[in-house]
Amino acid sequence: MPKKVYTGKVVSDKMDKTVVVAVTRTFQHPLYKKTVKKITKFKAHDEENKCKAGDTVKIIESRPLSKDKRWQVINIVEGEGK
Repeated sequence: MPKKVYTGKVVSDKMDKTVVVAVTRTFQHPLYKKTVKKITKFKAHDEENKCKAGDTVKIIESRPLSKDKRWQVINIVEGEGK
């Protein structure tokens, strides 16, 4: 099974080698047919502390690295850390 890859925005970079990435997805409500926006936050491993808050990054699924961390930053799509 292929690993999941998401694109999201860095919300927090205060931890060492870890960033919090908010991934936004939109879908249509099954009953009311209204477009709903849902935001999910993931903790991702950032080995070189390159990511800054506000950057758009690509993350990939990985093995558990800590209690909450199961994602790794592949690259910075746009932002200051690029």
